[in-house]
Amino acid sequence: MTDVMSTQGQFPGAAGESERARRLRSLGLDEPTADEAFDRFAHLAASITRAPIAMVNFINDERQMFRGLYIPPTSPDIPAGEGSSWADRGIAFDLPTRQMPLSHGFCPHVVAQRSPLALDDILAYPRFAGNPVVDELGVRAYLGAPLVDDTNTVIGTVCVLDREPRQWGRERLRDIQHLAEALLSEIRLRDNLLAQQQEMFAAFDGSPFPIMLTDGPGQEIRYANAQHAEVFGAPAAYGAIGQAYPQLGAAGLQQAVSEAYRTGRATVLNDVRVPSLRPDAQRGQQIFSFTCSPLRTARTGQVSGVLTVGMDVTAQSRTEEELGTLAALLVDRLQQSGGASANRPGLAGAGEAGIILPA
Repeated sequence: MTDVMSTQGQFPGAAGESERARRLRSLGLDEPTADEAFDRFAHLAASITRAPIAMVNFINDERQMFRGLYIPPTSPDIPAGEGSSWADRGIAFDLPTRQMPLSHGFCPHVVAQRSPLALDDILAYPRFAGNPVVDELGVRAYLGAPLVDDTNTVIGTVCVLDREPRQWGRERLRDIQHLAEALLSEIRLRDNLLAQQQEMFAAFDGSPFPIMLTDGPGQEIRYANAQHAEVFGAPAAYGAIGQAYPQLGAAGLQQAVSEAYRTGRATVLNDVRVPSLRPDAQRGQQIFSFTCSPLRTARTGQVSGVLTVGMDVTAQSRTEEELGTLAALLVDRLQQSGGASANRPGLAGAGEAGIILPA
C-alpha cells in the first residue's frame, strides 16, 4: 500500500486529462456544487454508520468536490452525556466550501488504490497521521469506499468521518461498500440521460434552423447547433448571448431570452437583421424571427434554461404560429430526454457538428 501523498502523481492535472476527469465532465459532476440526490445519500451514510460527517466526493485531476455532504447542526441543548454520539449532539466542523485540494484527506488514496479504506484512529497510522485534515479539521477516523462506474472508472468515493477514534468493524465497512454500489444507480441514470441527449443533439445538428440552448438566470450558452454556428458564427466567448453574439444582443435577443426565463412563457422576437456570413450570399443582410421557450426541470417544474429557435424570414413568409409550433416540438423532445434538469448531466460530447459548451 502506497503513501497517500505519493498517489498524487496519478492525478495528471495540467499535464493531461485523466479518463476520470472526462467522465465527471460528461456527467456534469465536475463542479463543487450541492446536489440534492447526493446530499440524501450522504445523510443516509451518516445515519447507517452513526458517523457525524458524510460525503459523496467526486475527484478530478485538480480537486475533490463534495456534491453530497452531511454535517449535523450543532445542538448545544443536547448534553454530551454517556450514550449520546457525536451524530446525536452535533459537532463544529469548519468546512467553508464543498471542495478540497488533492493533498487533503484520504479519498484520493481510495480512488488511486481502487479499494475501501478504514482508519479507526488516524494517529495510529504514521503514513496518514500527517495529513492536513488531522490538524486543520480534527479528523481522527475515516471510512470510505470507491465509486466504480460501469466503464470501470473510479470517479470518487462515499465516505464518513469522525473527530474521535472509531472502531468501524467489518459491518460498517460492508455498509459503506453497499452504499457506494447503491449510489451507482444515480450515475447510471445520468449516463442514460446523457445518451438520450447525445441522440437529441445529433438530431438538432441536422436541423435547418439555428438552435441555441442557454442555462440559468445569466443565460450562459450551453449549446449551439451547426446551423446556428454557420449563420451567426462560433461563440466569441462562453458566456451570455450579448458577449458571445454582440449583434444578437444589440437586437434584443438576450432580453427576449431573459424574459422567457423570468416569466416562464415563450417570447418571440421578430425582424432581427444580421449581416450574412454565407460566402455565397447575394444579400448583405438576413432577417430572422426567434422563439424563446422556457425549459423546466422534471422534479420541480422550475425554469432552468431557454431553448431559442431562429427562422430565416428574409425571402419567405413564415408566420409566428409556424415558428412557435416548431419551438414547442423541440422543447418537448428536450424535456422528455431530461436535458432541462439542472441536476442532470452536462452536454459535453453531445455531437461533433454542433458547439457544446461545458456546464
